[in-house]
Amino acid sequence: MKKIIYLMAIAITMISCKKQQNDFVTFSGKITNKNSKSITLSNPQLNFNRVIEVDENGAFNDTINLKDGFYRLSDGKEATALYLKNGATITMTLDTKEFNESITFTGEGSNESTFLAKNAVLQKAMFKDKNLFNLPKDKFDAKVKKFITDFNNRINENKLDSTFVAFQKQNITSLENYLNKTHTDKLYANTVLAKGAVSPKFINYENHKKGNTSLDDFKGKYVYIDLWATWCNPCKQEIPSLEKVEKQYHGKNIAFVSISVDNPKDYEKWKKMVTDKNLSGIQLYAKNDKTFSKAYKVNSIPRFILIDPNGNIVDSNAPRPSNPKLITLLESLNI
Repeated sequence: MKKIIYLMAIAITMISCKKQQNDFVTFSGKITNKNSKSITLSNPQLNFNRVIEVDENGAFNDTINLKDGFYRLSDGKEATALYLKNGATITMTLDTKEFNESITFTGEGSNESTFLAKNAVLQKAMFKDKNLFNLPKDKFDAKVKKFITDFNNRINENKLDSTFVAFQKQNITSLENYLNKTHTDKLYANTVLAKGAVSPKFINYENHKKGNTSLDDFKGKYVYIDLWATWCNPCKQEIPSLEKVEKQYHGKNIAFVSISVDNPKDYEKWKKMVTDKNLSGIQLYAKNDKTFSKAYKVNSIPRFILIDPNGNIVDSNAPRPSNPKLITLLESLNI
């Protein structure tokens, strides 16, 4: 019996000595060269927005009850990400003249925010390299691999919340996919779609006037192509400018070709719009054939392409008709 009472006493002592987790975050710090009289902590998904006053010396202190997760801290000019959990006691310091580089987090529950701050600096440095996506594939792959390896090492070396870690691993996978796709697309644009390269072709697109038309039908002429759709407002906004350019170059050695990429359900809408608006130029319908647009890596419209009389690319992403640079480009070709 004495032994049981003794064990119970130990258990009670351990429970009473165990630190109770607070249901709030204590967040304080010091901002050097402050930009405003307050900072804002927010998370739109949680409908959370809290303004924290900053005194004349740049100091602040607040106690906040919130849901565990990611938050955005803004001083009105710049922002950084934090990961906050109730029970944390975090102290932040930063100098706004070197916002990301100077920010530090200390205290219980600060490891995740420290990780985010470090990651922001490293990502900024990587994307600051203007030549990043122009690197040869082997050098690009090596640079990305090093970034990912360093990221994983920091994940493993730090004691971090498991939910935070899972989310960060998803993020780094998404970032890696984005980097690789962007580099692949850039490499493609610099080779397959480079100035002087043979243009991808469209074949037997329906001509609004009659019959079918292919790119090869325009051999011997410059071809300015407009990829558009009836549902695309930015596309329709370019039509007046396009017609103005067409009129200016009427009788010159250039064809203005508008290709509708409307879905089959909007086919009649396309036909009617061309007729009702009396659209000028050569009006074609792609018949749901995405071969040409995919070859040009078109992911948004309107998209304009300029091809020379030999069927070679002049500009795979030519200026819009509303952009004065288009006339400058056409004049440089002595059309």
